[in-house]
Amino acid sequence: MNQRFNLLVFDWDGTLMDSEASIVACMQGAIGDLGCDPRSTDEIKNIIGLGLREAIDTLYPGSDDTFLKAMVDRYRYHFLGGRGEMAELFPGAEETIRALSDAGYLLAVATGKGRRGLDMVLAQTGLARYFHATRCADETFSKPHPQMLEEVMELVGAEPGETLMIGDTEYDMQMANNARTHALAVSYGVHERERLLQHDPLHCLDDIAELTDWLAARAGYTVTN
Repeated sequence: MNQRFNLLVFDWDGTLMDSEASIVACMQGAIGDLGCDPRSTDEIKNIIGLGLREAIDTLYPGSDDTFLKAMVDRYRYHFLGGRGEMAELFPGAEETIRALSDAGYLLAVATGKGRRGLDMVLAQTGLARYFHATRCADETFSKPHPQMLEEVMELVGAEPGETLMIGDTEYDMQMANNARTHALAVSYGVHERERLLQHDPLHCLDDIAELTDWLAARAGYTVTN
């Protein structure tokens, strides 16, 4: 099937940036600061991709607003203060984004990060100039609600049928389904391939660098890195 997508929307953590260890460390730091019952690495990995308040409520169900605010504040203290482990882009991510930009795609980010956190890593990586729109979980509903993706499409003037959501969690796949866009999974992030495939993505990549060739094959043309 030949199909050229016009808008490519990327999740950030676990899709473009290898930030799992940093997120886990910051969350564990926040949990320790407040003296909460500990949560395992796997439990914390499972909530990566959600908005911060939704993630904390998943780890500590039924929490009141006072607790949620305190945990959010402590997490941001660790993350924005650089107290987590340093995270880097996945190998090939920068080259892939640059090639897709040069090929004329509209590029965007839809992330569970807060605005301050996303702006910080966009500046650190130098990728901000490639993205036509970005939306964060503290600006709209958290994934898997479709609003984040719908707002990105509205900002750039794209339709669901020409939009591809690319992510490493089932929350990304569910959001794409809810927004009636196409979805493409990546297997190297936080959710296992089998979990992602349950939501019927078009494909599941094992390496972000495979994206340009996959898009070229689907559209019947060549992207040059």
